[in-house]
Amino acid sequence: MLLGALMLTAVAGYAQESRQDVSISASGIFAPEVHGNAIQKNTTTTLGLLASYRYMLTPRSALEVNYGYAQNTEKFIVSGKAQGGIHTLQSEYSAAYVYSLNFGNFNPFAEAGPGVMVYHPLLDNGTYQIDAKSNTEIGGIFGVGLAYEISPSFDIRAEYRGFVGKTPDFGLPGDIFKTNKYQLSSSPSIGIAYHF
Repeated sequence: MLLGALMLTAVAGYAQESRQDVSISASGIFAPEVHGNAIQKNTTTTLGLLASYRYMLTPRSALEVNYGYAQNTEKFIVSGKAQGGIHTLQSEYSAAYVYSLNFGNFNPFAEAGPGVMVYHPLLDNGTYQIDAKSNTEIGGIFGVGLAYEISPSFDIRAEYRGFVGKTPDFGLPGDIFKTNKYQLSSSPSIGIAYHF
C-alpha cells in the first residue's frame, strides 16, 4: 500500500502544470525620431536580447521580470547642424503583470508594468561626444504576444513590446541634447521559453 501511495503521489505531482518559466528571445529595437527644443534625435535600428522569468499566480495571471540588452547609436541634430552620434549600450529592467488565455497549444497574452531603461555611452569611435554620461529613465512597458506550446516543457514565444520613457540627453553641458520629450521604443521579439 505504501508503494502504491508513493506512485499516486508521483503521478499527481507530474500532472500539475508548471508554474514558472524562463525565456530567451532575440528582439529588434525601433525608436522614433524625436523633435523638441530645436533638437532632432534619431536612433539606429538594432538587434537585441531579452531574458524573462515568469511566475504563474493562477492559470491566467502571472508576474514577469525582464532584462533587455541592445547597442545602438543615438544621433542628434541641433538647430539644423549634425552633432554626431553616441554609441550606446541600452539596458532594460522591467516587471509586468501578464494575463493569458489558452486555446489548445496557442496561448495569447498581454502584459503591462513599470520599467527602467539605462543608456550607457560607449567611449569608442562611434561616440563623438566623449563627455556623454549615462542616463537612467523610468517608464513603463506594455505588450501583446502569442506562445505556441511545442511540448509540455517548451514553447515558442513571439511578442510586441513597447517601452515609454523620457528621451535620453546624456547629461551634456548646457543640456544641448535635452528634448524634454517622451518616446515609445518598439521591440518585437521571438524566442523560446522553458517551463518548470
